[in-house]
Amino acid sequence: MLKDRFFPLFPLKSIQSNISLAFSMLILAAIVLTSLVSYQVSVAAVERNSKGYIEEIIKQVNLNIQSYVDNMENISLLALTNKDVKYYISDNNFISAENRRTYEKQISDLFQAILYTRKDIASIMVFGYNGRFVSDRRITTLNPNTKTEDQEWYQLAKAAGGRSVVSAPHVQSLIENEYRWVVSLSRELKSTDGIKADGVLLVDLNLSVINDICENINLGKKGYLFIVDNEGHIVYHPQQQLIDSKLRTERIEEVLQAPSGQSFVVNEGGDKRIYSVQDTNFGWRIAGVAYSDDLIANKEGLRNSIIFYSLCGLAITLLISIGLSHRLSKPIKVLQSDMKQVEKGNFNIQTEIGQMNEIGQLGRSFNLMVSRTKFLMEETILNQENKRKSELLLLQSQINPHFLYNTLDSIVWMAEQKQHEEVVLMTSALAKLFRASITKEKELVPIRVEIEHITNYLLIQKMRYNDELNYVIDMDESILDYKTLKILLQPFVENAIYHGIRNMYGMDDGLITIRGRQAGDQIIFEVEDNGQGMSAEQLGKLLYSNLEENANQGIGIRNVNERIKLYFGHEYGIQIRSEIEEGTCITIVIPKLD
Repeated sequence: MLKDRFFPLFPLKSIQSNISLAFSMLILAAIVLTSLVSYQVSVAAVERNSKGYIEEIIKQVNLNIQSYVDNMENISLLALTNKDVKYYISDNNFISAENRRTYEKQISDLFQAILYTRKDIASIMVFGYNGRFVSDRRITTLNPNTKTEDQEWYQLAKAAGGRSVVSAPHVQSLIENEYRWVVSLSRELKSTDGIKADGVLLVDLNLSVINDICENINLGKKGYLFIVDNEGHIVYHPQQQLIDSKLRTERIEEVLQAPSGQSFVVNEGGDKRIYSVQDTNFGWRIAGVAYSDDLIANKEGLRNSIIFYSLCGLAITLLISIGLSHRLSKPIKVLQSDMKQVEKGNFNIQTEIGQMNEIGQLGRSFNLMVSRTKFLMEETILNQENKRKSELLLLQSQINPHFLYNTLDSIVWMAEQKQHEEVVLMTSALAKLFRASITKEKELVPIRVEIEHITNYLLIQKMRYNDELNYVIDMDESILDYKTLKILLQPFVENAIYHGIRNMYGMDDGLITIRGRQAGDQIIFEVEDNGQGMSAEQLGKLLYSNLEENANQGIGIRNVNERIKLYFGHEYGIQIRSEIEEGTCITIVIPKLD
């Protein structure tokens, strides 16, 4: 609860603003997530395509180098199958030196013819185990400081037993005053029967050819290609001098262990490199190195483009979200405006109901509530008006001029007849009657006070009618302290006198009985007379006539009935039972109030 109070999920006061904010946050999160995923997918796709591209380049380099090596192989086969070469390095003795030089000249011419067509080959030489030597030159002076038998290519050829061997790059120092970087292909030459070894053929390939092939490979601004042999010796590297001087290292071990045709990634300090490895048929491994930044040529541009289109999408969706939130919140704003009208007291308003969704149902409930409130207010106003009318009629009954005139006339008459005690008694009763009726303290009085009031009234009426009126008050003592409406019984007693007893023949027998008792949570009064009684038509007029029509007869029965219902509720009121020539009995039911 405290979290919702101090950190609400929707902090803005306006529903439209909250909806717009929620939509915007969701859209922003979706766009950011989509952009990041798109960027990563794009980068991964570019890297994947670039790997494939690098692998194809490495394969092409491999084919080119293999082509050169195959040519050297073919040259070795040519020498291997040449009869002059075989004869020259065999154990045959030449007749003379001139005869030997003829063979040497023919073999040199053959080698020169090959070199004439292959500028990439540095030299071709044959070393016989019989000590004879011939090269592509007519006159060749071997380096006295270099022993052929100690050369690695020579030993490897002898160990290979007739198979071709390709050496690592090295400086060829066989010929005096010549030092070339070459790659040597050597092969042991067999005798004509193929059993006996007679010598070794050497074909030196200019290393510059390998350089030319590898230097022209484009693997990005920083990418490069290098070649190692099966023992990890570098055959070619664009920064060979830095490697030799230990100023730079290369991942030789990973290259040797990586499967052919596969790639591996190295990430050093955020510098991501991709190594693609390819095996050759003669024991070398070609490794292409590409930098991730180079592979994605316009990585920053790609990122900026994604950001730009994301911002454009965000702006458009924000406008759409604002429009949608305005449309969604419009019925709520209309309902809010109508509520303010009700707050100002305008209950004639009905809000417009569109679709019957939650807001439509809320508007329907609002309309029902306003209608019900309006009905209750009108009913309250009507009840208040009726109550005021009842109080007015009650006040009129309290100062009924006819009653007052007749009573005073009776007092004067009794004074003239020297009936002083009756004058005192009647005047005292009249004073108590008016004192009790005109008091404005409370609307509800104890039943004891009401009984005192009706007793004074009946006493006056009995004295006016020369004791021809009889009455009995039978009141349960236990109800005297409960509350009742002031001047509740007087209208019924008046009705009994004026409409029941006064016009009956032999008024001496007129009797009014007033009873009071309790039943459960109710107080029940009965005012009964043995007068002429009333017909159904008379009862209807008595109960349903207008207030004004009965005003001249004091406070009417209907008025008292409505007065009881106004104060105590509709379950209370009066019941009349009357028969012609039998009398009338009125039952008044009120709640038991302390």
